[in-house]
Amino acid sequence: MVWFLGLGIGGLVLLVLSLVFDGVWEGVLDGFGGGLDGILSLPVIAGFVSALGFTGAIVLGTTGTGAGVATGAGVVAGVGVGWGTWRFGRALMRDGAAPAPRGEDLTGTSGAVVTAIPAGGYGEVLLHLAGQPVKYAARAGAPVARGTEVWVESVLSPTSVTVRPVER
Repeated sequence: MVWFLGLGIGGLVLLVLSLVFDGVWEGVLDGFGGGLDGILSLPVIAGFVSALGFTGAIVLGTTGTGAGVATGAGVVAGVGVGWGTWRFGRALMRDGAAPAPRGEDLTGTSGAVVTAIPAGGYGEVLLHLAGQPVKYAARAGAPVARGTEVWVESVLSPTSVTVRPVER
């Protein structure tokens, strides 16, 4: 039983080391067999070894069977935990998020004038980019009063836009 507990604890230590030193271990071990990516990553190996050790110790301690049966049960549990760790890691690494918002995404959106826009000059408008309120410098073809709802016609620069009042 001591061997099984040692495997379980060793697997947990390996898991902690792989999390603390993130990519360092993979970088050091890249020369051996092309690295440890995917199914042979350190978290997967650590999960397998821990599950094998702790399951083997539980089976050995609670049943009257020998070390062979405990090892077999540990291997089955280790394969299950290793596969689950591998699938979970793949799901975390998959980037299905939308692309980052750009200034060009503002064209056609509505906002409100925060600082009045004088004729031929700049004022300020409050727009929402990716759900976040952002204040932009704004120009308009005619003077626009504070509080007026406006539409963005074009993006002049990363911090300024051209707007026109919303007609209702």
